[in-house]
Amino acid sequence: MIKTDILIIGAGPTGLFTVFEAGLLKLKCHLIDALPQTGGQCSEIYPKKPIYDIPAFPEILAGDLVTNLMEQIKPFEAGYTLGERAQTLDKQEDGSFIVTTNKGTKHHAPVVVIAGGLGSFEPRKPPIENITDFEDKGVAYIIKDPEVYRDKKVVIAGGGDSALDWAIFLADVASEVSLVHRRNEFRGALDSVEKAAELAKAGKIKLFTEAEVKKLYGDDHLEAVVVKHNDAEKGESYVEVDSFIPLFGLSPKLGPIGDWGLEIEKNAIKVNNAKDYQTNIPGVFAIGDVNTYEGKLKLILSGFHEAAVMCQFAYKLINPGKRYVMKYTTVGGVEGFDGTKKEAKKEVVQSIS
Repeated sequence: MIKTDILIIGAGPTGLFTVFEAGLLKLKCHLIDALPQTGGQCSEIYPKKPIYDIPAFPEILAGDLVTNLMEQIKPFEAGYTLGERAQTLDKQEDGSFIVTTNKGTKHHAPVVVIAGGLGSFEPRKPPIENITDFEDKGVAYIIKDPEVYRDKKVVIAGGGDSALDWAIFLADVASEVSLVHRRNEFRGALDSVEKAAELAKAGKIKLFTEAEVKKLYGDDHLEAVVVKHNDAEKGESYVEVDSFIPLFGLSPKLGPIGDWGLEIEKNAIKVNNAKDYQTNIPGVFAIGDVNTYEGKLKLILSGFHEAAVMCQFAYKLINPGKRYVMKYTTVGGVEGFDGTKKEAKKEVVQSIS
């Protein structure tokens, strides 16, 4: 049985920053995440994409943000259960909780914080009969490392920002990029649509509009796709490829958390934002993209704010009757559980006699 002060479900940016805020209050944290690494969507879906709305960072790659957060929380020695999904929540007689994962690992804590982003994600797969045969053999639903496609022939399907952005990016990486969309109009940002059109005119992207990928061919690895045109006169195009990347988005699912008796609204957990981001189950909080309340903004910086507020109230639950006086880190510094301490240098004041 793993015991901790605060059990965090979800090791994305909001969950990781919770470790820092809890650490300032001398509270230990343990995190559970179904992914095999920390970082959530930032690590799994878009580690190489820039984020522009993190305070003090005009631009930072999502993967670098995770790296920085891991460095920031290092002194607070968090525990991790990775590659396992939180399955059940059982409230104990003393008000604490036992959370068990799908692999049977049990965790005991007086406070549970759900910071699971939008939940678990499943890719929206195109209706191609044998597409599962080529998964990890040329078919991928997200791009983690663009260098995988260096000097390769790539076909991307989709009409949104993700499909456009990656087609534009890979135009300078892959040997050949084809973009297939079932309509003539794209749903992405205007500048991305215009950039893709320019690259198509320059011969750096092959555009197939009003068309869909209908068939995949290959033996042990994908070798070609068949693009069917809506115009019957154009018929079908046989395109040799190394990789096919259908980017039709991801479907968020709460998974087992949805069966815990929490108040759910449109696949998000309702919380009391006027006070502490607590759910309808006392002792269970929800922060970040997974929660909802009036005025909610699904931004990473909003999750950071919610983590800070939530930890203050979690402290009161864990230490009833104990008074805590908040100190700014500029005054009190940061004292880690590993014995390290960061603090501003004290000015030496000398009296003049």
